[in-house]
Amino acid sequence: MKIIIKNAYLIDVIEEREIKTDLLIEDGKISKIAPSIKEEKAIKTIDLKGKKVTPGLIDPHCHIGLYEEGVGEIGHLGNEKSDPVTPNLDAIYAINPKDEAFEKAYQAGVTTVVTGPGSANVIGGTFCALKTYGETIDDMVIKEKVAMKSALGENPIRVYGKSQNKTPMTRMATAAIFRETLIKTKNYLNNKENKEQNFKLEALKDVIENKMILKIHAHRSDDIITAIKIAKEFDLNFTIEHCTEGHLIAKYLKKENVKAILGPLMASKPKYELKNLTMKAAAVLEKEGIEFALCTDHPVIPIEYHAVQAALAIREGLSEMKALQAITINAAKLTGIDDRVGSLEAGKDADLVVWEKSPFDFRSKPLLVMINGEEIYSNL
Repeated sequence: MKIIIKNAYLIDVIEEREIKTDLLIEDGKISKIAPSIKEEKAIKTIDLKGKKVTPGLIDPHCHIGLYEEGVGEIGHLGNEKSDPVTPNLDAIYAINPKDEAFEKAYQAGVTTVVTGPGSANVIGGTFCALKTYGETIDDMVIKEKVAMKSALGENPIRVYGKSQNKTPMTRMATAAIFRETLIKTKNYLNNKENKEQNFKLEALKDVIENKMILKIHAHRSDDIITAIKIAKEFDLNFTIEHCTEGHLIAKYLKKENVKAILGPLMASKPKYELKNLTMKAAAVLEKEGIEFALCTDHPVIPIEYHAVQAALAIREGLSEMKALQAITINAAKLTGIDDRVGSLEAGKDADLVVWEKSPFDFRSKPLLVMINGEEIYSNL
């Protein structure tokens, strides 16, 4: 199936430019981008008459489908609060594709999400990457196990130490559990003969072998530094999730070549480790040359406000191009799915958004949203 999009004002997040061009879509992929495309066998031609087109937006850290809209406590199933070490849990088996938040996401131009467990556990299980539209989870999935979740800071201490009177009760214990589990995994993988299979440690194999990203939840600067020290000790491929006080140690992050998934920024400060939360953080990281993406942490910020949060960061000093990259190509790169999504290039999935105005105008609404070359939402 061939579709031609004519006269698009395409925002190229790779070359950092805007160009007027045509796009040819074949079988759900972008097959050609050129100033003028003629294809007699195209089943449809869409003339955008110079309207702006961006890649579909990506949220690289959220809990959509695990914390369902309009359901209440029974639908909040993102944290297994029975054991602080649960790497064998996989989000793919718990996501409800009928969560109404998915529809809100694609109607706002968010076409891909990376969703998974919350931060109750020191090691919590795997995130998965999904398109926001599909009949079943199998229709939506990009990658079932895209990253392993871990967490430092207040949350594991509150869930176990404060609520259950069990370890971890301190940051020392959280770090010790983290390191001990990684050491056990290395030892287990190096000596598996005549041993009973350990599903928890098996689940960490790709993390230890640098084949899977480790998402380390860390808000406060001391937790961020602990995360970096442990990740370096075990030579892990990692990102710092939230990175709330990253702007306070930006030069250190740059020196350590840290990659961050920043956010949610458009939020209140319900706990102590968020006391230095600021919308200016993104601009500080940009100035320091740190690679970062922005996330909503949905439902903390409703996913339909992903672009609004980026717009507010622009208001506080972030450049418009870096803001767009932070919710498209950088979000894809930092979750290892940029071979499929994140930019409009030949060979990638045909996920795109046509905008009424700038995507960073609060009043702007998508006129057209495509996922895999299918028009799933249209106001044209």
